[in-house]
Amino acid sequence: MTLPIRAALLASCFAASALPSFAQDTQTISMDDDGVVTITGITQPGQGLTIPENCSTADNAVVCLAEEFIASLDEDQAAKAVLELTEENSTAWSNLPCGSNCRVGIELSALTDAQKELALTLVMAAAGTGENSGFDEITQILMADDILTLAQQEGLSSPMGGGGAPDGMEPPEGMDDMGPPDGGPDGGPGGGGGLAYSSDSYFIAILGDPAGDEPWQLQFGGHHLGVLHTYEGGTEIAATPNFIGIEPKVWVQDGETYAPLTDDRDAMTAMLAALSEDELASAKLDATFSDVLLGPGQDGQFPEEKSGLSVADLTEEQQALVLAAIEAWVGDTAASSAEVIMDQYEADLGETYISYPGNPTLDHHADYVRIDGPGVWIEFVCQNGVIFGDQIHYHTIWRDHVNDYGAVYEF
Repeated sequence: MTLPIRAALLASCFAASALPSFAQDTQTISMDDDGVVTITGITQPGQGLTIPENCSTADNAVVCLAEEFIASLDEDQAAKAVLELTEENSTAWSNLPCGSNCRVGIELSALTDAQKELALTLVMAAAGTGENSGFDEITQILMADDILTLAQQEGLSSPMGGGGAPDGMEPPEGMDDMGPPDGGPDGGPGGGGGLAYSSDSYFIAILGDPAGDEPWQLQFGGHHLGVLHTYEGGTEIAATPNFIGIEPKVWVQDGETYAPLTDDRDAMTAMLAALSEDELASAKLDATFSDVLLGPGQDGQFPEEKSGLSVADLTEEQQALVLAAIEAWVGDTAASSAEVIMDQYEADLGETYISYPGNPTLDHHADYVRIDGPGVWIEFVCQNGVIFGDQIHYHTIWRDHVNDYGAVYEF
């Protein structure tokens, strides 16, 4: 079946809004003695996007935008982007910079500017709209990949696995022998094999039929990102799994500071800082975690028993901080869905546990914290850098014991 390119419609819908910018021409990067990265000329993708009127007034903007995006694709593009909703396709996501080798969908680089705008507008409609959350957080993660490439080009990186890993640390699992994705350049700066990063190297996929009544899924992901929203018709039934990470963790451009996961980290450290010494001792785990436990490929592998400190034993003020930490992740989805999810997690709070190993300040390699309830599962971990090897960066995962992938599959 040939899917028409509705050029006239797209032009009329998006003429008034700016196309997403993925990079500027003049780029510079520097890092001071404190590890603060300062850049020029790298743009956060997706700025200035708005939902077109025909979708903003539709019964469901996400469904409308999904249909618009599908209609914009030619037959070859649709063969990559629009797939059946199967367990194999749903679980084909990763946080690694491994291109199409570890995920499904069509790469942003294979789309026209108008199609990219449609794709990002769809992701925006599905995500939360707060500062440093949802779509803002997602597009800062894309921006960070352009910073990593610039750091490599300018010789500021000390990549792990290439002799620059601090204190003999091994690269994260899956990255020790990884080459560039999808035929990228064979070597990094200086000619030694390096990883290729780009805000254009992210993939979008629609699994199932957004116009039907059966479950369907929107996937968007790439390096440090795996966003999965599952819908039944126009109703979101799951916002997990949701992987977010960032490197560098903070950067400055034109006097503006970008720190997409600092709010999440601060919510976790505030939760832990409110605990007494005895409570911290009860929450502390013996195990050490250098990455999240339930990352890609670990579907359904929740521990059989909960560990750490029961939230039921905390004061109302302490419990409020636990809820605030949970909300930092739940806020990454659309507000109407987030409210329903938070209501359930709050109802389950008495059966929820918090735990950590390492330092509760979350500022060293292998500092880690977990929130584990009947539904909610959130992990936050600090790792030594992969490109900025003398700095830490963050990995996080939000899953749901009951509702990952909309409970479409049994793991």
